Amino acid sequence: MDARARTVAALAVAAILVAGCSRPDGWAEPRVAPTGVGALGAGFLDPSAPPSPEATLAPEPGSWSDVHPAPGYRVVLLTAGDDAPTTTLVRSVQDWADEERVALKEVVVDDGDYVGGITSAMSMHPDLIISVGDALVDPLAVVTANHLDEQFLVLGAEVAEPTHNVTAVDWTGASFRGEGLGTSSTYDAGSFTPERGASAVRAGAAAVLTGVSGVVLWID
Repeated sequence: MDARARTVAALAVAAILVAGCSRPDGWAEPRVAPTGVGALGAGFLDPSAPPSPEATLAPEPGSWSDVHPAPGYRVVLLTAGDDAPTTTLVRSVQDWADEERVALKEVVVDDGDYVGGITSAMSMHPDLIISVGDALVDPLAVVTANHLDEQFLVLGAEVAEPTHNVTAVDWTGASFRGEGLGTSSTYDAGSFTPERGASAVRAGAAAVLTGVSGVVLWID
């Protein structure tokens, strides 16, 4: 191989390497979120009476088990706080993402800039933003109503007047609603167990994936 041929070959290899290094991770642009794989089981809702906006549903345990995200479903886990309930729910989301082969990124708000954290999560163009941490509830109420094309799932708390893009999962011992109301008189940090966290994220994700959004799921 002469000098010119070697130079051309080297430039070709360099171009391939540069292209590989600059390849986007697949999150660069918005997309239509994929639907779920599978169907809701009996007892999740009454198919003859679709839930009204802001309705509270009490799905039967396990009625969400057959719904799964398509591999590569993009989720941002948005968190605030390091208390035991928040930490338990964060781990539940991480475990679910691993088991379901969900593409997961995390945004941790540790400087009090909750709106900035929500904005950062949205800028990643996920299919779903999962929020964990009571401090995020009021900022979410402000932001979500102005971004109806972004789906949000709130675990262990709920936005007081959710729009159709905000789904929540609560249970006895949780249900923080913000707006200066403080924690519920029935609040119980001990109710935030790994088992309940696993049920919460799976039930909530199943609802979003099947278009049952803008509601509160009560999983007790």
